[in-house]
Amino acid sequence: MSQTTTSFKPWVIVGLGTSATAVWLSSKHNRIRAKCWVRNFTRKVMPDPCYKTKVLPVEKGGHPNPYDHEDSKMVSEGSVYGVHYFNEKKQ
Repeated sequence: MSQTTTSFKPWVIVGLGTSATAVWLSSKHNRIRAKCWVRNFTRKVMPDPCYKTKVLPVEKGGHPNPYDHEDSKMVSEGSVYGVHYFNEKKQ
């Protein structure tokens, strides 16, 4: 008889824990806190594997080659698109 009584104890504990969690998560504020906690925990436990290997897709950003005449021409022209757009809207 004592064997059947002890086998129900883990199920009772699991049931109480589940119901307490359901009651606690019924509040929207607590759900938001739980989501933030889980997100932060997973970021600490499993960081992004590509975090250190991410490379920007810019090949020539900031240091253009002075012998690349097409690139130098584009930079010297500046942003003409915005000026043309403004002039068309003004007229």
